[in-house]
Amino acid sequence: MAPVLEKQLTGAAGQGDNNKEDEEGQNLWTSILSEVSTSSSSKLPSGKNILVFGEDGSGKTTLMAKLQGAEHNKKGRGLEYLYLSVHDEDRDDLTRCNVWILDGDLYHKGLLKFAVTPQSLPDCLAVLVADMSRPWTIMESLQKWASVLRDHVDKLKIPPEDLREMEQRMVKAFQEYTEPEDATPSSPRRAPTSGEDEAIVLPLGDNTLTHNLGIPVLIVCTKCDAISVLEKEHDFRDEHFDFIQSCIRRFSLQYGAGLIYTSVKEEKNLDLLYKYIVHKLYDFQFASPALVVEKDAVFIPSGWDNEKKIGILHENLTTVRPEDPFEDFIIKPPVRKLVHDKEINAEEEQVFLMKQQSLLAKQPATPTRGATESPGRPASGSPRPAGRAVQSSATTSPMASVKKPDPNMKAGAANEGVLANFFNSLLSKKTGSPGSPGTGAVGAGVQGSAKKTGQKPGLTDVQAELDRMTRKPDPVVSANNVPPTENEA
Repeated sequence: MAPVLEKQLTGAAGQGDNNKEDEEGQNLWTSILSEVSTSSSSKLPSGKNILVFGEDGSGKTTLMAKLQGAEHNKKGRGLEYLYLSVHDEDRDDLTRCNVWILDGDLYHKGLLKFAVTPQSLPDCLAVLVADMSRPWTIMESLQKWASVLRDHVDKLKIPPEDLREMEQRMVKAFQEYTEPEDATPSSPRRAPTSGEDEAIVLPLGDNTLTHNLGIPVLIVCTKCDAISVLEKEHDFRDEHFDFIQSCIRRFSLQYGAGLIYTSVKEEKNLDLLYKYIVHKLYDFQFASPALVVEKDAVFIPSGWDNEKKIGILHENLTTVRPEDPFEDFIIKPPVRKLVHDKEINAEEEQVFLMKQQSLLAKQPATPTRGATESPGRPASGSPRPAGRAVQSSATTSPMASVKKPDPNMKAGAANEGVLANFFNSLLSKKTGSPGSPGTGAVGAGVQGSAKKTGQKPGLTDVQAELDRMTRKPDPVVSANNVPPTENEA
């Protein structure tokens, strides 16, 4: 009996030692697993998305490329993709944040289904880009792209309880915002305190989060360096910019959105924008307060603003009321320098000359009474008798072919060159017959009077002569009439 009992006791003792070893091994594995799970949970999550909306030319691609650290001017079409490198310096962890940039054409809004799914929506941040160089388009653009995003969220058919949970998370984040005065920027991640659940929560305003999308929204105004250009060239005043800021901030309250003014050209607020984005997506520590002093560097985090703070801007409005329509006060200025943008092509020389030739051919060959008749001299003041003029016209062929001028013709239609040619043909000896004394008399009388007086024959004399020729012919005067004297000429 004794050896058997001793053997049983020995076996029992050995079994107890094995149980202790197994327990120690299990505790070791438990500690290793817990340590791995803790370290994995502390790593930066992957799969975060930034959705960027805005008009063509608003600078959304340039802005995101600048945050990425890339210097390029490539412009995509449809749905562009970029990524931001996010680094946790405390834990030496690195991850990528997806950036989806939707085209400014509404035709491509259907491509959002590739970037946003019911599973990825809780990990999204929406960025609405507004162009400050064209402030008259800001409100229309914000309303358009916010409605596009809201329509897409409605089409995802997320379960109502999940969507309600996301909306409540947005309300809580808005209500629990506190000024980051006591924040320590040395720690990139925020450590939750035990008193956060016991914080006093203020109720939301009437116009706050009325359009809750369940995801954080950020409004970014680009090209804020154009504010000085608007002041110089388009007479914008501080009242205009206060009114613009007031309208944007009231719009931001409806979506619980933050607001930031940036300038890639002057590299203004770009670092602040990056820190706020990673704060909203990865819960990094954020220690920058609101900035409302400088009109081109405004920053208003989500949860800071309310109707009373916006009312401070309304005190500076003198010529406009806060409830006035945006487009009635912020009017698109007229285009003044379009002439320099148009290219003027010179006409070919031969084409130009052909046109001028056709215009000259259309002009009448006969003079008009209104263009040549002197208003101070009667039509009957001719230096020669009517009979001699009729006889000359009967014996010379150029005089017989002259037609009576049209009284309805406009004054000045016949040029001086036609009159000069006619006058030369009238006085030329070659045009008359060799034995025509009337022609010679007329020519000699006119030329003689011209030589004695030292003046050229006036055009009014020619017109008077034309008038006499077109009247009813008088009886033929004898060829031996006395030529006109100098006084008569």
